Amino acid sequence: MKVAIIGGTGYGAVELLRLLHIHPYAEVKAIISHSNAGNSLTALYPHTDGFVEGTMETFDISVLKEKVDFAFFAAPPGVSRDLLPELAEAGIRCVDLAGDFRLKDPAVYKEWYKQDAASADLLDKAVYGLPELNGEEIAGAAFVANPGCYPTATLLGLLPAVHNGLIDPSSIIIDAKSGLSGAGKSLSAITHYSEINENVKAYKLGAHKHIPEIEQILAGVGGSQQAVTFSTQLVPMTRGILATIYADLKTDLSEAELLESYENYYHSHPFVRIRSQGEWPATKEVATSNFCDIGLHVDKRTNRLTIVSVIDNLVKGAAGQAIQNMNIMQGWEQTAGLWMLPVYP
Repeated sequence: MKVAIIGGTGYGAVELLRLLHIHPYAEVKAIISHSNAGNSLTALYPHTDGFVEGTMETFDISVLKEKVDFAFFAAPPGVSRDLLPELAEAGIRCVDLAGDFRLKDPAVYKEWYKQDAASADLLDKAVYGLPELNGEEIAGAAFVANPGCYPTATLLGLLPAVHNGLIDPSSIIIDAKSGLSGAGKSLSAITHYSEINENVKAYKLGAHKHIPEIEQILAGVGGSQQAVTFSTQLVPMTRGILATIYADLKTDLSEAELLESYENYYHSHPFVRIRSQGEWPATKEVATSNFCDIGLHVDKRTNRLTIVSVIDNLVKGAAGQAIQNMNIMQGWEQTAGLWMLPVYP
């Protein structure tokens, strides 16, 4: 299958290139970059030398529909909102790695993203691309809204507990830490080396745009809309998200029984790995891979469940999950091009 990457110069796009290069059924035929059209990707990313040919292009639907069958949007919010309708009309299936189609309510999108939402018709057609939740819907979708990195780690940690009524959804507290690549390639004061080296910074407390995404999906799973407490921090590493999630238990199941319920929930999902009792995952144990590793702890003294969920923010949190969604949409095995050991140490 012939693939285009739209927004070809960010970290997510480069990670798509890395993974698609070893994909057995897909080949990148076009890289679209408005700001770098006519330039070689190798000039920006020398590590791609010998693997990426040609130059980046401007967006032209008349050219794209003759060259590709599938497209990934790895551009900032607002780009896919404007361009994806042209691809959909041309019959090109898409996965959007930005947030333009994740939120179903246009007013909520405008509140959190500070720009106008896509049309209500497109929002209705978009399928939320968390394979462990919406696999059947993804298979028949014309285009998929790839989840955010923080929501991926958080939701995979919470889905079994919320689905099975094991916790009180109104008590959920999420403490999530991310590496610097999650902030994107553009420089800001918070991402300078001298600011983040030997430092941990909280940011966007109560204001992160992934909050309504998490709440929307949990409401669909649990049956009622509940606000969550969501705190984010940047830590001095390149890749990885560790979400530590706390919630009040509504069951007297033991820790071993809770772990068994998680194993049962994810038994047919190859990229979620549940740790044994007394073991909790670390970000390095999933680095460069599409895995999400989860560990649980029951605090009998407070009757709370602690969930530790880790992903690579650029893979399961972005490019890898996008390819997993493409695989499902095309009827291929989910693991195609993605079944690899994490890089360790």
